[in-house]
Amino acid sequence: MGVQAAKRAMEMAGVGAEDIDLIVLGTATPDKIFPSTACIIQRQLGVKGCGAFDVHAVCSGFVYGLDLANRYIQTGGARTALVIGSETLSRITNWEDRGTAVLFGDGAGAVVLQASEEPGILSTHIHADGEYEELLQVKQGVSVGFDVTKAGGAYITMEGNAVFRRAVATFDNIARETVADLDGHLDDIDWFIPHQANMRIIKAAAKKLQMPMERVIATVDEHANTSGASIPLAMDLAIRDGRIKRGQTLLLAAFGAGFTWGSAMLRY
Repeated sequence: MGVQAAKRAMEMAGVGAEDIDLIVLGTATPDKIFPSTACIIQRQLGVKGCGAFDVHAVCSGFVYGLDLANRYIQTGGARTALVIGSETLSRITNWEDRGTAVLFGDGAGAVVLQASEEPGILSTHIHADGEYEELLQVKQGVSVGFDVTKAGGAYITMEGNAVFRRAVATFDNIARETVADLDGHLDDIDWFIPHQANMRIIKAAAKKLQMPMERVIATVDEHANTSGASIPLAMDLAIRDGRIKRGQTLLLAAFGAGFTWGSAMLRY
């Protein structure tokens, strides 16, 4: 999925494999423990020699990836970066747990960032707080002895109400950071594109940002919660259907397990 998303983004951007000099993949469901899935995608795209690595920030992975790629470009470490979000959450979903099984899906999305005299990414913010580890997690892992027969198995477990409350409170922090970047002018944002967790969280986040739902891109009803893939999937849909137009300002915001959270404000 990540390969196909990357190819579509590269085609839209008019760049070839020879132009890409950085690949950042946001994923919590890699193909293998190693090598990184970014390296696997790099080979399948025919990209040679550039840096390629995975970012594991779960639902915030794509925003983390944008932040990293933007800083590489700003410091001269790259000129054309491919940022991908790709997830196969169906592999770690317990279909007997109706509290999670109805929420998650698989998907991938990608963008190409290029160095320019006029900035496209206006600001980024990334954060994490490991205090809330147990509210949303997959309990199994390599270093603790991967054993799907243990309690909980290798599946997503979530305390839904607690996660909802924390997510809504966190979006308030994102709103304040965004207002500071805009000197208090939220009206300058044309579209709000949140992580597609569920409609309750999306609506609550929009309310915190004083954004009417008419200016919110919501695709959770089509794609479900695809974690790090949900924001680029929503962007792709809204760009291709014509809602997002050149020159418009977009606010991306994500919240995920860790807890991690972040935002990116960009001009398309």
